[in-house]
Amino acid sequence: MISRILIVGGASGIGLAMAVELASRDEVERVYVVDKANFPKEYANDKIFSYCFDLTESDYSIFDRFADINALMITAGFGRLALFKDVPESYIKDSFEVNTIPVLRLVKHFYARLESKTDFYCGVMVSIAGYMTSPFFAVYGATKAALRVFIESVNVELEKGGSFNRILNVSPGSIAGTGFNAEKTDLTKTQGLARDIISHLENKDDLFIPKYEEVFKAVLQRYHDDFREEGRHSYEYKLNSGRVKTS
Repeated sequence: MISRILIVGGASGIGLAMAVELASRDEVERVYVVDKANFPKEYANDKIFSYCFDLTESDYSIFDRFADINALMITAGFGRLALFKDVPESYIKDSFEVNTIPVLRLVKHFYARLESKTDFYCGVMVSIAGYMTSPFFAVYGATKAALRVFIESVNVELEKGGSFNRILNVSPGSIAGTGFNAEKTDLTKTQGLARDIISHLENKDDLFIPKYEEVFKAVLQRYHDDFREEGRHSYEYKLNSGRVKTS
């Protein structure tokens, strides 16, 4: 059971929803939040302790202060729909430095806890884009595909090393109310998903794809059957959604 958790990226979106939900539970003693942005004052709670930190920094010693945690959730990340030809080179560098590299560094930082015989709950927000061809999300999908393979590989190492702890890969599609697409964070839309993630985290599951049966089981099957055709379908779907424009 989670008692003290560190949420990296917990000042907005699904990370914020999880922080608020966990802080409301009697069994949870502390919720540490590390984010580049300030924690919103309207969600202040005596159990929530927030710290401002940019994950692109080279010095990660700030994370030494969280030695008392028994759970780690990494939700930090960003992306935008755009054709690869339209994104600047800096966007490629920034995407990996925020979405991917910090996850590997943080897992490494707390790896002794993961491989121990003591319960340690760990989860990462990945994306369904890391599982399939995703035009308009080429860079974002690449950052998430790297995370998917990393998590799957490390989980095998943990199993073979005798640990019962696992890293949970949470791979949703688009989530309403998270601010991902420049929308306003709306916890009423994310509360249910936050609870589901916490449940999978405490169960030590290694994969959770929200709406798998309703949506993504068929999508992944189409991708498996013909990834080229599914890529074309994804391109047209995004284009017709009105969320993106080609130059």
